[in-house]
Amino acid sequence: MRFGFLLKRGKPEAQELAQSLAAVLTGRGATLVALAEDAAAIPGATVVSPESFATSIDVLVVLGGDGTFLYGASFAADHGVPIFGVNLGSLGFITPYSRAEAAAAIDDACQGKLAIESRIRLAVSVRSQDGGVPIPARSAVNDAVLKQGSIARLLDLEARLDGAEIATYKADGLIIATPTGSTAYTLAAGGPILTPDVQAMVLTPICPHTLTNRPLVFPPDSHLAIRNASGGPVTLTIDGQWSQELASDAWIDVRRAERPLRLFQAPRGFFGILREKLSWGWRRAAGE
Repeated sequence: MRFGFLLKRGKPEAQELAQSLAAVLTGRGATLVALAEDAAAIPGATVVSPESFATSIDVLVVLGGDGTFLYGASFAADHGVPIFGVNLGSLGFITPYSRAEAAAAIDDACQGKLAIESRIRLAVSVRSQDGGVPIPARSAVNDAVLKQGSIARLLDLEARLDGAEIATYKADGLIIATPTGSTAYTLAAGGPILTPDVQAMVLTPICPHTLTNRPLVFPPDSHLAIRNASGGPVTLTIDGQWSQELASDAWIDVRRAERPLRLFQAPRGFFGILREKLSWGWRRAAGE
């Protein structure tokens, strides 16, 4: 098998861990692959370009936090390459393995003993009101966010689902999230938590100016269209990795991405992660 490595920049422990995991994989006869900036930390790795990275590997090993994982997904997901994530960050919802678990788990992955699950992704494209050429779709593992720029002001965002008007939201912004992203920004904005296997997406307003505006859960094969009706620009951000300013009257179209994200299952399961990361179900004992 061919294992590619992607390391969090400026993280010495990522380089140290990469060396130890590389030794485990080499012992199993695996081929190691890396980008030029990570190759020095992985003895014997074949160096490839970013353009050929995903087609040169069977598994992508990500050592870092969720941000590094999302960056890795931009390489791997469209090619069906599963991701093995080791958390070296502060939270780690989608980088489920700890540093202590990594060596044994990657040995199991190399032997085909670890289960792989699939997660819905978003495909987000932009089009102008006058029918201009759409910008190529961007994929999102977590979410697409429409938000105000540097000046704090209410936005007007017209939302339609399969052509039917939902509402024109007066809010600081809108979040369109996958089940994976339901524990990210949309959770902080009051959205529901979805288990990763749920076939759905969530539309959550950010600080809506109407008490009746609530998060909306809808089928993933729907077509969600949102128009910037604000009279000024808004910012579209994808997974916190890419952003673009949208002019007044521009639309975004959100659909299910053609290929899902594939990743190795968390050793503690979804609710184990919630308990560990968010103190899910925790109650303060009397006297504490």
